[in-house]
Amino acid sequence: MSILVFLPGNILGKYSSEIRPAFFLTIPYVLVPFWAGVRVFNQAQPPTCCTPNMVQEEQRKGLLQRPADLALVIYLILAGFFTLFRGLVVLDCPTDACFVYIYQYEPYLRDPVAYPKVQMLVYMFYALPFYGLAAYALIFPGCSWLPDWALVFAGAIGQAQFSHMGASMHLRTPFTYRVPEDAWACFFVCNMLYALGPHLLAYRCLLRPAFFQRLPPSSQVLHEKQH
Repeated sequence: MSILVFLPGNILGKYSSEIRPAFFLTIPYVLVPFWAGVRVFNQAQPPTCCTPNMVQEEQRKGLLQRPADLALVIYLILAGFFTLFRGLVVLDCPTDACFVYIYQYEPYLRDPVAYPKVQMLVYMFYALPFYGLAAYALIFPGCSWLPDWALVFAGAIGQAQFSHMGASMHLRTPFTYRVPEDAWACFFVCNMLYALGPHLLAYRCLLRPAFFQRLPPSSQVLHEKQH
């Protein structure tokens, strides 16, 4: 997540004219995480402690019978709208809501260094589709990919929000781009919730993974019941 923002921000921001050959030393930093990610995702899945009966019982429950999942779905929908809204803000959407937000709540999004703008676009192009897919996986059972990807996005969004919130209030950020004092509470609550939500989703996936397990063939389930 950091390199997705750092590289385009350097090229597009106000420091683009100061790029030196050392900039290309970041290439290994881009390639190594991809290599590590491919290796991790290609590993065999460890055996699960959930029996087929446990999986079937968990997957029979509707969304209303799983209040924690219902709360997470509502959160993902709201986070998706917030992601889309901030993406439109940095794209200079002319609506009054976007104008008020960028000047009164997060003026850092106007900073010419371009890092905040790139960060919001990365959220819109990557986090927004994930929020939609994660909400789908919490409603419909058997999406075995969600626990792994929830961990990936929890780490990525946690890192991104730490950098974004810190830069928005840092003393070296020009005063006109810092969060106004009367907007600190709103800014802090919204951004902290945006950072904590994916971690709660990852924790839920690790705590009760049965809902996301793929059921074995019916003949195998019947054989296990007989024994």
